[in-house]
Amino acid sequence: MAKRSAYPPALIARTLIAWLVTLVLFFPLGWLILTAFKTELQAIAVPPLLLFMPTLDNFREVQERSDYLLYARNSLITSVVSTVIGLLIAAPAAYSMAFFKGRHTKNILMWMLSTKMMPAVGALVPIYVLAQQAGLLDTRTGLIIIFMLSNLPIMVWMLYSHFKDIPHEILEAARMDGANLWQEFYRVTLPLALGGLASTGLLCLVLSWNEAFWSLNLSSAKAGTLATLIASYSSPEGLFWAKLSAASLMAIAPIVVFGWFSQKQLVQGLTFGAVK
Repeated sequence: MAKRSAYPPALIARTLIAWLVTLVLFFPLGWLILTAFKTELQAIAVPPLLLFMPTLDNFREVQERSDYLLYARNSLITSVVSTVIGLLIAAPAAYSMAFFKGRHTKNILMWMLSTKMMPAVGALVPIYVLAQQAGLLDTRTGLIIIFMLSNLPIMVWMLYSHFKDIPHEILEAARMDGANLWQEFYRVTLPLALGGLASTGLLCLVLSWNEAFWSLNLSSAKAGTLATLIASYSSPEGLFWAKLSAASLMAIAPIVVFGWFSQKQLVQGLTFGAVK
């Protein structure tokens, strides 16, 4: 009698589909990695080369042509500082909307969310003029402000959803024990929403790191982020695919490694709930 397979056909089919989707999603990154280790002639070869002698010349040229560490430092400072400032503003705002709702709370939340639906290019001219008059063009301070403001609606919405899930009975118990508003927020609410704060901070840190539109339009040599470094390999003569791939790989590698090591905390924060 034939021995039946331990795995049902439906499970095998789902597994194969999952692997296929994974390969499709990973293909652009995999191709980027391959191209980064090719010469310029190999990068534009037809048909594409899959077997070749890897070279590190592109990475050396990226570092020699432009100070990679300067752009990486700018990306790190603007991303971290804008996220921290945004959390300091968003946490009290979300707390007040979650526990002290007014007649227009939902309207304010919807208005904040609607600002993310407007194309960034629609606000480019006034923001550029304001930054120019304030002396914030090509400065890390200007990028920090714009990154923080662009991510603030997301921060408020995410923290609002986490605060809203905290049972009001916990806060009422804290008030009965004599806690004032600040103690209720700092000692009770924030610890219960720590997972939400972590997930919100991680998400907005990634968004700030990957921000390209405002970096390209409001900065250049002094405060340019890694997005500016990548764009520098586009010229009227064409695209230098190998060097562009090397610069892109050097730009995304830190945030990919960071996301890999923090994925557990990110998932826990997104699925975190207070006392059920």
